[in-house]
Amino acid sequence: MLKFLKNILGESRANKHNAPARGAFDASKPDRLAVPMTDTKLSGQGFGQVEHLGAEAHMDTLFSNRNHTFWIFQISGWMGYIMVRVFQGMTGGQPFWAYFKLVLTVCLIGLIMTTALRYIYRIVRRFPLPIILLSVIMLCTGLGLLFSSLEMPFATYFIPGFGTQVGLARFGNAMFEATALFAWSAIYFGYHYYAAFQEQQEKVLKATAMAHQAQLKMLRYQLNPHFLFNTLNAISTLVLEGISNDANKMLTKLSSFLRYTLINEPTQKVSLDQEIYALGLYLDIEEVRFGDRLKVDFIVTDRARDKMIPSLIMQPLIENAIKYAIAPSIDGGTLTIGGDVKRGRLVLFLRDTGPGLEDPKKIVKSQSGSGVGLANTKERLLQIYGDDHIFKLENLSPKGLSITIDIPAHTEEKSK
Repeated sequence: MLKFLKNILGESRANKHNAPARGAFDASKPDRLAVPMTDTKLSGQGFGQVEHLGAEAHMDTLFSNRNHTFWIFQISGWMGYIMVRVFQGMTGGQPFWAYFKLVLTVCLIGLIMTTALRYIYRIVRRFPLPIILLSVIMLCTGLGLLFSSLEMPFATYFIPGFGTQVGLARFGNAMFEATALFAWSAIYFGYHYYAAFQEQQEKVLKATAMAHQAQLKMLRYQLNPHFLFNTLNAISTLVLEGISNDANKMLTKLSSFLRYTLINEPTQKVSLDQEIYALGLYLDIEEVRFGDRLKVDFIVTDRARDKMIPSLIMQPLIENAIKYAIAPSIDGGTLTIGGDVKRGRLVLFLRDTGPGLEDPKKIVKSQSGSGVGLANTKERLLQIYGDDHIFKLENLSPKGLSITIDIPAHTEEKSK
């Protein structure tokens, strides 16, 4: 006879493993896993969110859109123009206030011209580069001549003793004005080409991140369908034999486990403590199928429980061990699942008492499903941690297989 214990799920079979059961369920909603979700994102692989602080945040606000940026450059540029022209007048012995009034008036003319250029350039920049260069040369040259011809009458008005300029003398300052317009045009096109380049880079990074996440989802969601088929068959058997309580508890745990696999993104990380509890749900289901043939032992140190790991990183390994180490054996076997922190690294391990592998250094992904869990886990670790991880397989003596995962020991960053 099975021994039943009271818990928040109702009556259930006494567990043969020591997976932690603290804080994993919400008692008010016994069929829902109350697993706190984290906002931990992957980093170092060209994706993830970067938090801007301090000066960077202010810069992002300052250049929040192109229109805003245009007027920042526009006003700043013409203020620089005023400073250069005033300094030029002072070195030439011009009366300061009279010359300052002239420069302000000229600056207003330049401001109107460059604002008009902005709308012309919006059309011009759609054309090939040779046409753009030709347009800029013609526009800046023509406007430089117009600029100088408009400036001379104001110079006669503001500066005492400045004679009226006629003929080509009206274009005496055209070189300076045209140069200023050329510089403005270079900044305008330079900014837009840079902005377009940045947008293209962001699109590439976004596409890469989406492909990366899709690959991680594919790797993690390759749960062996035999697990679901066997679980449903076991539930059907319990119903037929009239053991409805066990069937109901098995359905509840299956629902909780499947919900856990869906609500945790493959790019998300959870604490080892949360992950161990989810594995406990999975193993409870398998223990109903295998009974006394499956023995499980968890050896997890307290200092490792709060360390963050990719969601369900060990589940395919355990599923693989049950399929190839426990199921074929008449006497079953034992799974030992552990975790510890050593030299600033989180070391996870899984050991079974099965026959081991012919060549632990070579993982073969066959059509029969052999090695799929190992290969997928290895690929997923590579996608997440790059070279900053160790995935090691070795046969034990006299029999058995040991799988070791060595990753950075990080804890969840609490939001301030």
